[in-house]
Amino acid sequence: MTSFTFRNEEALALDEADPLSAIRDQFTIPLDSDGCEEAYFAGNSLGLMPKDTPAAMLGALSDWGSKGVRGHFEGDESWYRYDEVVSALQADLVGAQQSEVGIMGSLTTNLHLLMASFYRPSKSRRKILLEPHAFPSDRYAAAAQVAWHGGNPEVDVIEIDAENPDNVTVDDVVGTLRKYGEEVALALIGGLNYYTGQYHDLSRWLQQFRKYEITVGLDLAHAVGNVPIDLHKLEADFAAWCTYKYLNGGPGSISGYFVHEKHHRDVDLIRLAGWWGNNPDTRFDMHGQERFVPRQSADGWKVSNPALFSMVPLKRSLEMFHEIGFGALRERSIRLTDYLEKGIQTIDEVESITPEDPERRGCQISVRVKDDAAALEKKLILEGVVPDARDPDVLRFAPVPMYSSFSDIARAIRKFKKLVS
Repeated sequence: MTSFTFRNEEALALDEADPLSAIRDQFTIPLDSDGCEEAYFAGNSLGLMPKDTPAAMLGALSDWGSKGVRGHFEGDESWYRYDEVVSALQADLVGAQQSEVGIMGSLTTNLHLLMASFYRPSKSRRKILLEPHAFPSDRYAAAAQVAWHGGNPEVDVIEIDAENPDNVTVDDVVGTLRKYGEEVALALIGGLNYYTGQYHDLSRWLQQFRKYEITVGLDLAHAVGNVPIDLHKLEADFAAWCTYKYLNGGPGSISGYFVHEKHHRDVDLIRLAGWWGNNPDTRFDMHGQERFVPRQSADGWKVSNPALFSMVPLKRSLEMFHEIGFGALRERSIRLTDYLEKGIQTIDEVESITPEDPERRGCQISVRVKDDAAALEKKLILEGVVPDARDPDVLRFAPVPMYSSFSDIARAIRKFKKLVS
């Protein structure tokens, strides 16, 4: 087992030896109070800006200024079907056919739109099943859906009963379904848990859900661009994700979503319909098409004209993923995260709650501390190290393979150790 010192010289040597270290130069790295680049580990909250993004945005603004409404149809980057161009770039990242993915709205909005179709409670099946430490917005959305359908969120929103909520196992899933499986209408699961960093064994979990004929939706906010995903093969019914974390789309950027092809031709599925779900060739036939006819793809769930200035940064970032290759990024992610984990293990006063198995995590390590996590976060930021605190006692560090470095990690370990010792 390799022993590391986490000294600056060691980290610089690791950076020089790593074949993808130079990708960092394509990003704008925030500066600390001394004018040095921060050691930024909050990409699981907000990804950093590619240096190409401002020029892309200025180009789109220029098109708006010079073309006005004609920009919808004129030029190589015309806007009318721009969302389809951008969406196609994300298909490989989630293991989906291009017809199964789309972009629109924001994450929780999309979960509501999709649950309008896929949460169909009956007298005997009303419950929505979440994982422990589910993201609060998922919990709010599930409770709202239950209440909307006349249920009681206090009874009908349940979570997997896990022996250790920080590390949920397939046995926990089996035990919970043995008790509640016949009452569950929908499992709404975070693919990679935002709090612990655990990448759930989705293949085995979904096998269990299918035994009870439970519809499955996934919140992939912390998984897309971070870990390998194969939504088509998993046969999840639907999924949604934000694009401002690992996909570097910018604050509040447009959301991605997935609907499995097995549902595309199901005309009985209720949709909260809008004109962008129509056939684009007849979308402007305002008088000849009085009845909504959904497109026979994930696009059939679209509602409104998507925001151009939210799509432009995302397109450039997704192009970078294709240029570099997700496989190479994942390998670098494992190298960086392993180095971080070994550094955390040298600090006696803290412990990682993230699985050690690289297959069961992405680039995030969640660290439980003895002190107030938010106060520690502020102290680290003053030292030029940017983690992300989750109350009351967890600090999350995400060495994102596109722009984090071994030097960032070594610096963080030295500063962190000094503060907690």
